[in-house]
Amino acid sequence: MRLLITRHARDMMVERGIDEEQIKIAITRGAKFKQTDGTVTVYTYMRIAYKKLSPDYYKIKTVMVEE
Repeated sequence: MRLLITRHARDMMVERGIDEEQIKIAITRGAKFKQTDGTVTVYTYMRIAYKKLSPDYYKIKTVMVEE
């Protein structure tokens, strides 16, 4: 799985202590909700907004944590 991570998403990853491996796990195992331009996946305490660009390539738009 390849990730294209936007600058905003990278900043949020650093701020929230989430790494690329955690994002991959969230995309693979999390509950998915279709959005207008992509998908949001929820896994444990993470919420990841992304768009699938090809079967194995994902653009990560933002990373959030549930409180």
